Amino acid sequence: MKTLSNSRLTIQVSPHGAELCSIVCDGKEYLWQADPAFWKRHSPVLFPIVGSVWQNTYFVNDRPFRMTQHGFARDMDFELVSESEDEVRYRLTDNEETRAKYPFPFCLEIGYRLKDSTVEVMWQVTNPSDGEIHFQIGAHPAFYFPGFNPLDTRRGFFGFDRKEGLKYILIGEKGCADITRVYPLKLDSNGLLPLDTHTFDRDALILEGGQVKEVTLYNALGHPHLSLRFDAPVVGLWSPPGKNAPFVCIEPWYGRCDRVCYAAEFKDKDWMQHLGPKGVFRGGYTIEIK
Repeated sequence: MKTLSNSRLTIQVSPHGAELCSIVCDGKEYLWQADPAFWKRHSPVLFPIVGSVWQNTYFVNDRPFRMTQHGFARDMDFELVSESEDEVRYRLTDNEETRAKYPFPFCLEIGYRLKDSTVEVMWQVTNPSDGEIHFQIGAHPAFYFPGFNPLDTRRGFFGFDRKEGLKYILIGEKGCADITRVYPLKLDSNGLLPLDTHTFDRDALILEGGQVKEVTLYNALGHPHLSLRFDAPVVGLWSPPGKNAPFVCIEPWYGRCDRVCYAAEFKDKDWMQHLGPKGVFRGGYTIEIK
């Protein structure tokens, strides 16, 4: 576990999954501490898929491959590449184990950088081959609800950098997206989405098409707690349905689970990322503690 600190923040990062495991600001923990009674992870990186593929099977040139939800990177040990007072970077490259599940060569680097009250999360995917590769990558950070009270149904609010015309889709069968129904995101008179114990009864709310680039979590009094900024085309909002969990996830995704009954080629999945020979993809997001 590596620890980075500045005058405001202290974070910890594990080489297992290159996962961010703690964000402490002024002595207070902001990142969920992985109690398995609710959810056993902190902030896994999702690669080379986001969500589920239909029937846990996908096809590359008509050849079937098996892949479980969110891919394999979150469960693998990364190599430490570099570290300094305010930054740490890890690397994972393809090997015999990954190629049995995902037949593409890759180099995935994940980095974390502190600056004032922000944590910059940096992803880089490199294609070392002479052919094209296809992948998805996403975030799944979980944050404590500010002032959580298990006896109170209110959980706070989400705010967005856009206040009109927001829409979302839901998970349908077998962890895959039901794209046949689109729902309006109903904000209150202050332009905020009220969060309560029933907001996620139907699982994650998925906003596609780059509708928003910033999501802020507010406490029950409407005071900002933290924000995520990103360029990802999709963001998922989630807390475990029916568990009265003390946390909520804000998940920027360069990708999404399969649509229900999807059986076409992997490269043609919704929101797929493509890299040509020797190509480099860079993405990520920023967490700001308010």
